[in-house]
This record gives sequence, structure tokens and C-alpha cells, in this order.
Amino acid sequence: MSNFGFHSSDEDPDKKDQSGDGTPGGFGFGGEGFDPAALGQMLSQFGQMLSGMGAAGAGAASAGPVNYDLAKQLARQQIGNVSPVSAGKSEAVSEAAHLAELWLDAATTLPAGASKTAAWTAGDWLDNTIDTWKRLCDPVAEQISGMWTAGLPPEAQQMAGPMMGMLTQMGGMAFGSQLGQALGQLSKEVLTSTDIGLPLGPSGVAALLPEAIAAFTEGLEQPEREVLVFLAAREAAHQRLYSHVPWLRQRVLATVEEYARGIRMDFSAIEEAAAGLDPSSLTDPSKIEEILQQGAFEPQTTPEQKAALERLETLLALVEGWVETVVSDALGDRLPGAGALGETIRRRRASGGPAEQTFATLVGLELRPRKVREAGDLWRRLTTAAGIDGRDGVWAHPDLLPVSADLDDPAGFIDGVVGGGTSSFDDPIAQLEATEAQERSEREKKGESE
Repeated sequence: MSNFGFHSSDEDPDKKDQSGDGTPGGFGFGGEGFDPAALGQMLSQFGQMLSGMGAAGAGAASAGPVNYDLAKQLARQQIGNVSPVSAGKSEAVSEAAHLAELWLDAATTLPAGASKTAAWTAGDWLDNTIDTWKRLCDPVAEQISGMWTAGLPPEAQQMAGPMMGMLTQMGGMAFGSQLGQALGQLSKEVLTSTDIGLPLGPSGVAALLPEAIAAFTEGLEQPEREVLVFLAAREAAHQRLYSHVPWLRQRVLATVEEYARGIRMDFSAIEEAAAGLDPSSLTDPSKIEEILQQGAFEPQTTPEQKAALERLETLLALVEGWVETVVSDALGDRLPGAGALGETIRRRRASGGPAEQTFATLVGLELRPRKVREAGDLWRRLTTAAGIDGRDGVWAHPDLLPVSADLDDPAGFIDGVVGGGTSSFDDPIAQLEATEAQERSEREKKGESE
């Protein structure tokens, strides 16, 4: 079979008609010696390939950069058959959530954020979080998809119009396959709707997964009821934060989008992955995943990505650290095992659990859980120095939050809050108007003196 790839224009022209193993018939999209006939033959090969892929994903065709129908299909295959949550377990979840909300009232100024409590199966988690996963994955997939066209020379772009649709379909199925595998695994391990720190579920719905919680409790010294109350308190604390800090949910998701805009592709890696592909081998979505594992779709790190990643890491660490602090204050004297459970959750995150693995798999984001412990220490120290009102008041505006450097050395930030840094913050428009008024006054005084 002939090979096809994306060749850079500075390659040796004498090598353009051979693949890496010396087999004649390699097709290049180089700036020199562009051959329309080669493109036509390549389009034919892609047509055969996509025909087989379409058969494998029959009924899973999906517009856009990610084939979410295929993703859900593969995830459900991993989940398998699940029994509905029993009435007894649903009632236990409701009682635990009610008790947790009562105890949290004294530990934070933020009121209850959940208007509904639900007991989910793994399938329920998939159904109720897929819309948020779309927001997280689409920016990355769209950026990568657009780079297929951007990487072609102008004459190839003009002739490759039909092929770009094929490439988009291939990329959508590839990303959908990867997403489905990751979500299938994650759905069986998450304990609550906010277990990975992100607002994945519907707004105002606090959800716990009893089957996963039962598996998590095995081997722990605490009884399952205490574990359930502890996890319900963590879920309720997340819901309070995301419901009553109006800018937070959008800021988290927007930071992922900022990360996506900084993605750059290594087209030499794409070329290597494409060389020698057998279209008949791509009738199985697992074969597409093998292509991805070769690194062809792996984004290159850029300064913009590093900056966005640091902001996201810091923001998620602040969320998790605040939740840890509030839950500890609310349950510490009431639940004997709360401290041990908190440490278990921290170790679970620090070991690179499903949250970190899923982020790295889907959008190339590797979250560093070490920041969580430092963020928790900052919130505890701030609670001692400024009280609950001063601590929670920091969430009033994103400009008031600590930055990454503050997590390493929180003393200066805490001094600023205690010294009036938070209370002196006014509406930015009001600040601008005050500055303009002061400048006008100074100009008037200057004019009178002259």
C-alpha cells in the first residue's frame, strides 16, 4: 500500500518518493514538487479508510471535532450493566446530605448551593456530565482539527477541500474513542459529581455514587455511614462555592479554553503516524487509539499553555483547599474519622488518580496535586487571622484570590487581607471614576494657580 504523510518543505527532494522503509509511493504535502495526482490517490485511500471507520461507528456519526456518540458508546461498554440505586441507598444519601448541610452552615458564610440531592449510578454520572466534558474537550479538539488545514501549503489547501472533511471525521472518531475509554474508567471510580474538583454535573445538583463509595470504604477503618456523611459534606461544600461564586464556574472552563488556544502541533509526528497505515486496520476504534498513543496528536508545550496551566492548577488547588478547610471545620468535632478521611482523599489525589489521568489523556493537562496541600494551609491560616467572613470574602472577585506565588509564601497575602486588602476593594468602575475625579481636581487646581 502507498504511504501518505505531511512532509516539511525543507526535506531532501530525492527522498520524497520513498517511505522510511524504502517502499516507493510516499506522498508528501511539501512546498516543493507538489503533485496533484498524488493528492488524488491519497484522497482515494482516505475514502477507503473512512468507509471502514464509518462502518465501525455506525449510528455514531457526530458533527464537530469530537464524536461524542462514539465516546458514550465506548464508555457504556466499559460501564457494563448496572443496577439502579436502591431506595434504601438513595434515602441514606439524602440523610447524609441533609446532615452535612446543617453542619456546614456554621463553617462558611456561603449558603447551601444544592437544591437537589441525587444518588447516581456510573451511567447516570456519564449522562449528567457529558455536556461539561464537551466544553472541556471541544476547544482542544477544534484547535487540533484546524491545524490539519493550517499545516498544508496553499496549493494543497485549495485542492484538499474534500479531504479535510475526512480528516475532521477521522479526528472526531479518534478523539471520541479516547474520550470514551477515559470516561468509562472514570465513571466507575468517581465518588461524587465534583470529585475531581470541576463542576461537571448540572448546576444545583449534589450527587453521590453509592456503589463507588461502598468500594472506596472497603479497607477503611471508618464505617460506611461516616464516609458517606464526609463525602456528602465535600460535595455540598463544592456546590456552595460553585453556586454562590458566580464567576468561578466560567473561569475554570475558560482557562481550559485558554490552554487550548496555545496548542501547537508537531507535524513530523503526524507524518510518522500516517506512514504505512493500512486502511483495513482502522475498522476498529481501538486501532485509532493506538495511533494516538504514538504521540501524533500530542500538543507541543508553549508559553501561553504554561501560563494557562499554572492559572488552572492554582484555581483548582484553591477550590480544593477551601473545601478541605471548610469540611474539616464543620465535621472535625462531630465525625471522629474526619481527619483520617481527609488524609485518605489527599493521598488519593496525590497518587495521580483518575482525575489527573483523565485530564492528561483528554486535554494534555497534568494537574499537580501538591498545590492542594499548600492551598489548604493558606485557607486555614487565613481563617485564623481574618475569621470566616474574611476568608470567604476573598471569593468576591477573582482579583482578590491568591496567585501561585502566594501558595508558596502566604504570609504577605494574609497580611494584605487582615490589613484591609479585601474590605478596601470596590467596584472597578467606581475606582476608575474616583481616579478621574481626582485627576480633574488636580488639573483644576493647577489651572487656578497659573
